[in-house]
Amino acid sequence: MKSLNELINPTDSGWSLVEEWMKGASNPYEVLPRNAKRADEELLRAQITTKSPMGAIIHQTGGILIDNGWLRILGSGSVKLNRGIMEWNKGKSFDKEGEKGGFLLIADDVLGGYFAINAGALGEGIGQVYYFAQDTLEWESLECGYSDFIYWTLKGDIRQFYETFKWKDWANDVQKLDGNQVFSFYPFLWTEQARDFRKVDRNVVPIDENYHFTMEFAGGR
Repeated sequence: MKSLNELINPTDSGWSLVEEWMKGASNPYEVLPRNAKRADEELLRAQITTKSPMGAIIHQTGGILIDNGWLRILGSGSVKLNRGIMEWNKGKSFDKEGEKGGFLLIADDVLGGYFAINAGALGEGIGQVYYFAQDTLEWESLECGYSDFIYWTLKGDIRQFYETFKWKDWANDVQKLDGNQVFSFYPFLWTEQARDFRKVDRNVVPIDENYHFTMEFAGGR
């Protein structure tokens, strides 16, 4: 394992690149404050240098909220998003510390959609970001890497990506969630009955519960 000093590069940080993207951001964003001790711990567990945007986001932020909290990019954890990236992945992409899983969860949204970097378990696109959608229950490649994904969340047309699933007062409803909660829908979004999204009921559930339930159900299809 690399030491913290080996992972932190104060003169050549990927954070500068992320800040450049933020200056021209077309989507609302909020950089969550970090806890220095927690940030160090998460970076050590991730073993990713801060020269990369991913390492920089882990070490410089508690996470980043996009579009008023609709989409959450994982960092080292904060009050509004109380999940560090490696803390969240344990028990999902890996079970034991130091173990390499077949993917790494990097972000999620209030629909219970999950973004992950593929390390072989999700498809052929190694290193690509995949999205697990509640209406398909399948991992699909976004055909981009982590840096391009972050750029897209800040400057891309994410409203078009989600346009089918945004209701009239979504912004107010999302503001009431914390980063450890998502909406659960009934009828389930993958059913024919949910095609008319106006007739779907919403409830707030813990994201950990949603993740395990969804993945278990998808595995049984």
